[in-house]
Amino acid sequence: MRETFATRLGLLASMIGVAVGLGNVWRFPYMLGRYGGAAFLVVYVLGALVVGVPALMAEWSLGRATGRGPVGAFAAAGLPGGRKIGWFFFLVVTAATAYYVNVIGWVAWHGVAQVGSLLGFGMAGSWILPPEVGFEGRSMILQLVATALVLSGCALVLLRGIRSGIERASRIVTPLLFAGLAVLMVRGLTLPGAGDGLRWLFAFEPDRVTATVAMAGLSQVVFSLALGGTFMVVYGSYMAPDEPLAGNALATVAGDTLAGLMAGLAIFPAVFALGLEPGSGPGLLFATLPRVFDSVPGGGVVGAVFFGALCGAAFLSAVAALEVLVAGVVDNLGVTRKRAIGLVSTGVLLAAVPPMLNMRVFVPWDLTFGSGMQTLGALLAALTFGWALSRSRALDQLAPAGTEGAGGLRFLYYWIRFAIPGAILGVGTWWALSEVLGVVTLS
Repeated sequence: MRETFATRLGLLASMIGVAVGLGNVWRFPYMLGRYGGAAFLVVYVLGALVVGVPALMAEWSLGRATGRGPVGAFAAAGLPGGRKIGWFFFLVVTAATAYYVNVIGWVAWHGVAQVGSLLGFGMAGSWILPPEVGFEGRSMILQLVATALVLSGCALVLLRGIRSGIERASRIVTPLLFAGLAVLMVRGLTLPGAGDGLRWLFAFEPDRVTATVAMAGLSQVVFSLALGGTFMVVYGSYMAPDEPLAGNALATVAGDTLAGLMAGLAIFPAVFALGLEPGSGPGLLFATLPRVFDSVPGGGVVGAVFFGALCGAAFLSAVAALEVLVAGVVDNLGVTRKRAIGLVSTGVLLAAVPPMLNMRVFVPWDLTFGSGMQTLGALLAALTFGWALSRSRALDQLAPAGTEGAGGLRFLYYWIRFAIPGAILGVGTWWALSEVLGVVTLS
């Protein structure tokens, strides 16, 4: 019998924990900076409600209806070639988890470096970052050690199963994440000049809502909510049959968005107070913020709290990623859970070595196995729910969500069937044109 989440609180903590990850505490603030603050925020919130909530429900339904993670769910739902697709995404998740745990190691080391500096050891967070080109021994050693420790921590959680492992860890880490963000938010808002950051963040100018901002906002919805036909599918397979989907999806989106907004309120008032550039892109985390922490009173403590909270959020996403792989091995190969965890952890550690070398390996790895494949997985999951899973099975999954009336239920079903794949396909096309080909087609 498949284990399920024990309580709704534990389920929500787990879902919010995996959704937040690096997607909201890191990527959400820099996307806000890159795409104009309040304009992006409005688009994101609308996109999360009309695309994110139904897409989450579809992925959970796919997992719960089939009782499988992605390796097995696509085939069991009736998607042609579903078994091969499931194993393809097994390999994709392996590669994506490999670079993701590297980044968690970077974050953890930055927190250690902040504490070390407070104690007078003169440690630098940048020591662990890969060089732009070539090879650097110190960086490689630090990355190997940090990544191995992160994977060991994930393995310890997974060995305890769903309720005693994933659910319990999420019930501890998720509240601590929000507590840490609250401390950082208060510190950022009390800095002299923080008002400029607030005005920039919340001053909505309708003419800044362009097609590019709209696509960027929808892209963040897919990334931030951990859509992709993997994490949420396997977690959906651990949901009880009578668990309401709509309420849980709304709560997950609300918690995820709140975390991103709190991160923005912690970061941008401080960035503006120090006269730094808000649209600094991915470097906001490892370049701009350390400068902020070095410049404000008590910055070492603030920096340690920030990187600690970020590490905790990312850790829960890594646990979910490894659970996708462990479930795939256990469900389809007849391997014991304990042995599967050992095999998966070792495989991910080996796969993590190439992106440790330098940024010329890491960046394409991220673009390919992260953003690109995640969008493809989200598209296939939506199509599988809407077109491969029988209509009766799909409606059976959506019915406990509390949708009022048959008309509303049918509308939700057809919205997932037609509108959600269209929106995700638009995101994928925009991503390919802007991030891969460098072609600017929207304004």
